[in-house]
Amino acid sequence: MGLRDMEPGDREHRYMEPRDMEPRDMEPGDREQRRRKVGIMGGTFDPIHMGHLILGEAAYEQLFLDKVLFMPCGNPPHKRDRRDRASDEERVEMIRLSIRNNPHFELSLIEMHDKGYTYTYKTLEELRAVHPDTDYYFIIGADSLYSFPQWMEPQRIADACTLVAAVRNHTPVSEIKEKMREVEEQFSARILLLDTMNIDISSHHIREWASQGKSLRYYVRDEVSDYIRDHHLYRKSGSNS
Repeated sequence: MGLRDMEPGDREHRYMEPRDMEPRDMEPGDREQRRRKVGIMGGTFDPIHMGHLILGEAAYEQLFLDKVLFMPCGNPPHKRDRRDRASDEERVEMIRLSIRNNPHFELSLIEMHDKGYTYTYKTLEELRAVHPDTDYYFIIGADSLYSFPQWMEPQRIADACTLVAAVRNHTPVSEIKEKMREVEEQFSARILLLDTMNIDISSHHIREWASQGKSLRYYVRDEVSDYIRDHHLYRKSGSNS
């Protein structure tokens, strides 16, 4: 999901602070009646790192989600060259190792299928059809808002979920809010800005460090660091994302 949706090809701005949303400690009866709220962390996860986990936890806490799905993609349209990368099975196993001790993190393999890839709008529409009682919160880096109009079927994505933007690459918040307004007006989208620290960790850099035999400690879970070492992942080259 996310940037792999790139293909050639009016409403009043509503900015909602996550803290203004409903609390998690509501009465049992009220909780049963309300709709479920599920976050989605999609991506290649090659490999999953601490930045992904911190972002997922922040979304869970601030948006009062029921759970967060970590949803690895197959072979995404904008990343078809997977040489010197981890296999689908290896990427999935690193996610399992990373989230296994968090009860509100869950692995979803909905996008790991024989077609090799899928598009975000199709995944969201399928989830909504199977779980009509659930609202989905699609978590992206705020920089992705700039390319959102070029994703495949951005209107259908906006119709199917709430977009949750997290600050990345030190982009000024004022600039992000302006881009949020533009996307909201163009697609009648609902967008929330997540209050998170700017975490400068990328899978690309981790692959480079692994290829050079450098320590990955504190950038990925220890279990993932051991897995990368024991399976000799990313040893050939540190290729571009």
